[in-house]
Amino acid sequence: MEKIKNKRKLSNAGWGVRRQEGSVKVVKMSQSERQHYVLFMTVFTLLVAVCVAPLSGELSSHHHRRKFTVHKMDEASLTINNELDSEMVVSWLSDHCYQCLLQPLGVVPAGPGPGMPSSVDFTVGTQHGITLQLNSTPVNLELCRVQFHFGEQGNYSLWVKNLNDSSVVNCSLITDKEPVNSYIPILIASLLFTGLAIVWAIAGSITRLDAVRNVMLRLGNSMETERLINSELGTPGRTVETATDTILPTQPAPTKRLRSLDTFRGLSLVVMVFVNYGGGRYWFFRHESWNGLTIADLVFPWFVFIMGTSIALSIHSMLRGGSTRCSLLWKTAWRSMQLFLIGIFIINPNYCLGPLSWDTLRIPGVLQRLAFSYMVVACLDLCVARTRLDNLPMDAWWFPVREFLLYWPAWLVVVALETLWLCLTFLLPVPDCPNGYLGPGGIGDMGLYPNCTGGATGYIDRWLLGDRHIYQTPSSRVIYFTRMPFDPEGVLGSINSVLMAFLGLQAGKIFLHYKDLHYSIISRFLIWGLILGVVSATLTKCSRDQGFIPVNKNLWSLSYVTTLACFAYVVLVLVYYTVDVKHWWSGAPFYYPGMNSILVYVGHEVFEDYFPFRWKMANSQSHAEHLTQNLLATSLWVLISFLLYRKKIFWKI
Repeated sequence: MEKIKNKRKLSNAGWGVRRQEGSVKVVKMSQSERQHYVLFMTVFTLLVAVCVAPLSGELSSHHHRRKFTVHKMDEASLTINNELDSEMVVSWLSDHCYQCLLQPLGVVPAGPGPGMPSSVDFTVGTQHGITLQLNSTPVNLELCRVQFHFGEQGNYSLWVKNLNDSSVVNCSLITDKEPVNSYIPILIASLLFTGLAIVWAIAGSITRLDAVRNVMLRLGNSMETERLINSELGTPGRTVETATDTILPTQPAPTKRLRSLDTFRGLSLVVMVFVNYGGGRYWFFRHESWNGLTIADLVFPWFVFIMGTSIALSIHSMLRGGSTRCSLLWKTAWRSMQLFLIGIFIINPNYCLGPLSWDTLRIPGVLQRLAFSYMVVACLDLCVARTRLDNLPMDAWWFPVREFLLYWPAWLVVVALETLWLCLTFLLPVPDCPNGYLGPGGIGDMGLYPNCTGGATGYIDRWLLGDRHIYQTPSSRVIYFTRMPFDPEGVLGSINSVLMAFLGLQAGKIFLHYKDLHYSIISRFLIWGLILGVVSATLTKCSRDQGFIPVNKNLWSLSYVTTLACFAYVVLVLVYYTVDVKHWWSGAPFYYPGMNSILVYVGHEVFEDYFPFRWKMANSQSHAEHLTQNLLATSLWVLISFLLYRKKIFWKI
């Protein structure tokens, strides 16, 4: 006769645990123009991935003698078996939670008799390691502490029993069912894209051979002649394109535009779109809960950095073209206002559901932060930019570092802004919080400051904008269980985004002062990367949580800016060298979204929940399906940007 079991679940968020109680049971558990073909091949590859990725789930399925519980993504089953004659209190803590309070999980009753354990089932998170602490109820004595990183959809048993000495408690963790490898879909996608890139590189080398080019020209001549005869367009008065123009891409006209900048911008944008769409629901494609870095935390600062680089080049070009500083100042203000308003529009999507409520209108956002940073840095550059750079005295003592010293007034303003950030962050009194608090609040710091999320940064936002006009579900809620609203694009962090854009402006000045001197540009980029890396190492003490100023995306801390600027200089060196110096890579496919960045960003936000960018999945608890959907949606925006590029359609503000 089957025993009916009553179960109730207690959820402690996606990173925590869920409890199931019941009776005793046993559970087991250009040449560049030719690159456009790669985009169509990418779509085909992703369609193949739709069919291949589910194999990862099949590879991990085994035949077992007993039925296992089916879990969601990033979950595993844990059965705690208590053979002691007293009940136990179980607490848990994520190893990713710094200086946090143990969270109560539940009680495991005493065994009904010798050799008859009582069992309680739990569902535990698998994204990070977990520490379990078991205490006896009568005297609250710690019996044992177990630290383990559970695997996704695995089944585990924790046996608690007395050894020969009744005063000694033994805790043994056993794997009843091996977890699945949830990273197989990423491996498959990586291999497919890597293989595609290799094939494309080989094909490009073959098409550049003289024999292959001659064959293509002959075929092109035959096709063009046949087309003209059949269409009766070969009249004497009509100018006809040559076969070279119609079959092979024309050589790009000489231009001063650096493809590496658009490629770097496009790379940042594509990754940003991918992580915004979900990143396959992998934790490292989500923003870090508080201190530290994930892949999702890299791309926005890089976008700000490359915006600063573009400011230097565009203002210099327009000044040399005869534009006045006043007219450029007006254009800067107008563009900043447009960016800000568009940002307000796309982060408050209630317009699709009914009238927009002014009571809950979120004010800060990504485009708003870009607008502010652009306005400040462009105004600074307009004040110090030089129309001509070819008339500088080469014998002056400052000439070797002219890209830095010529613009010292702007640097003074940036240093003053950074001093303001430091003073407000560490000296501003915040009610019920210690001065200079940089923690997440919630259960962090042993739960002493639960309402101090972000310290002065959060306090200024709530004071200036109000609790209801900032982000309501910050990433700190995931691990630290914070209750206060906090906006990662808030007011105080905008000062450091100005610093990030200004460091990008410095890269633009290096491009201008050392034009066509490739190795001088590269060496200076590496020097700046080294300097910023040393600053970051000093501020963080090369640790995640124990430095003077930890790396923190939510706060846009000083160390976060210096670390990401260091990375940006190094990545820019690699892209610049391969794209603009050696011409090994045309920048495709990232070059195309980089040329239409505003349209791609706004479009992906507005149409995020519409087909074909999202659809109802057969299994919403599958990393493979989420990854396929997110990769396909991102690739569609790359394809759209390519088609717009071919049609010469660019959305400029």
